[in-house]
Amino acid sequence: MCEKEMVVDITNTKKNTNPKLTVLPLIALIFYEVSGGPFGVEDSVRAGGGPLLSLLGFLIFPLIWSIPEALVTAELATSFPQNGGYVQWISAAFGPFWGFQEGFWKWFSGVIDNALYPVLFLDYLKHSFPIFTRLIARIPTLLGITISLTYLNYRGLHIVGFSAVTLAVVSLCPFLVMGILSIPRIRPKKWLVVDISKVDLRGYFNSMFWNLNYWDKASTLAGEVENPSRTFPKALFGALILVVCSYLIPLLAGTGALDSTPSEWSDGYFAEVGMLIGGSWLKWWIQGAAAMSNMGLFEAEMSSDAFQLLGMSEMGMLPAIFATRSKYGTPTFSILCSAAGVIFLSWMSFQEIIEILNFLYSLGMLLEFAAFIKLRMKKPDLHRPYKVPLQTLGVTMLCLPPVLLLLLVMCLASLKTFLVSGAISVIGIFLYPTLVQAKDKKWVQFDTNVVAPQSDSCIEGHPTTLEEHRETDYEASISLLSDLPSAKTGQESSEILLEGVLKVE
Repeated sequence: MCEKEMVVDITNTKKNTNPKLTVLPLIALIFYEVSGGPFGVEDSVRAGGGPLLSLLGFLIFPLIWSIPEALVTAELATSFPQNGGYVQWISAAFGPFWGFQEGFWKWFSGVIDNALYPVLFLDYLKHSFPIFTRLIARIPTLLGITISLTYLNYRGLHIVGFSAVTLAVVSLCPFLVMGILSIPRIRPKKWLVVDISKVDLRGYFNSMFWNLNYWDKASTLAGEVENPSRTFPKALFGALILVVCSYLIPLLAGTGALDSTPSEWSDGYFAEVGMLIGGSWLKWWIQGAAAMSNMGLFEAEMSSDAFQLLGMSEMGMLPAIFATRSKYGTPTFSILCSAAGVIFLSWMSFQEIIEILNFLYSLGMLLEFAAFIKLRMKKPDLHRPYKVPLQTLGVTMLCLPPVLLLLLVMCLASLKTFLVSGAISVIGIFLYPTLVQAKDKKWVQFDTNVVAPQSDSCIEGHPTTLEEHRETDYEASISLLSDLPSAKTGQESSEILLEGVLKVE
């Protein structure tokens, strides 16, 4: 029976007293994972050669990309309501090696994405304070912003969630006012302008993709959500409406009321649009909203990245130090690693950041759609508190348009993006066996509380490898989840898991 390995951490059975995320804070966090407001969508007008393609993009792309991704996320996040999110899904479908690669790609993509927000914030400020175009002012400011927001993230996820609600209201209000003020000046024919000769397909698709992706990011916080089977679908639906409206209203106002050329629409241009429509007061208000929005974007992204590392550590993929929590319930070391990555990558330009993170994100999303379909076929009886109301053929057709979009975005990437993304992928491939070796040789402490339910390796007299352990762990997790009528609290889940292990033994 291999009784010596029946190790159960009694402390894990204690109910987590840290406040859980409810619907409204989760809507705000998803909103900031995906959007954060119209800051950064200006490039879609320039790259699209005018307003028409930009407006059509934000009407059509949610149908072929955002809705399918949100539906897949709702089903899988409620089926696997633990921290780690998509790492859990991929591991359950394809094994721990690909689960680790998914986690590595998505974490790296998230850190690159987070490095963008302090840069975008300064791009707005430089319109009023040209000193921020100089490195002597730019670098210390970037460091100060990163350190301050990292500390706020450390103080607790519930603080981040309710802060995101407040920041969302504050950052969207000036655009609602701008939309109202622009109504008398709007000429609908201006929305139909497009100069095909000036269309930049690479920039256009990258801008659209970046502004409408990351719906799956909140799944890494599933273990911190109250009643995820009900909360996740509601939050995803609410966030989808909020994201689309936050893009279309400012774009309709700015492009319909002004005679600006497409080349003028670059990062930070909405501040100028506000001044031309409402005056200096509206420009300053939008710049303040940009600051608030980028704070929310940073906080939401860092939370997801840090809890993803925590989830991977609890699964035995990363050393145990990544799962250590502060007195506020936040993963301290994981937050520090994400912050260090942000500081290191903040020197990159806006377009460079977008293209590289999009490529890495696309790799991960291809795996997620494949895992979604495979789990439908491999585990039809898996307990799914929310299930996309389509059969296997239907969900395959649902995933086809976003998969084609992912391949298009990857094919349009520059040589530099291919090289950087390829190098990151190679690092992930070699890092996995290195960590397996580190665990086998006990070079670094890993979480040993999770026990494989099958003990054939003990009978045969040799230890189970990390990969074999994780494969059996996920099979057991799926069977246990399929028997649960609803999501359990921390203590109930631990008791059920222990009972399942004892029965198998």
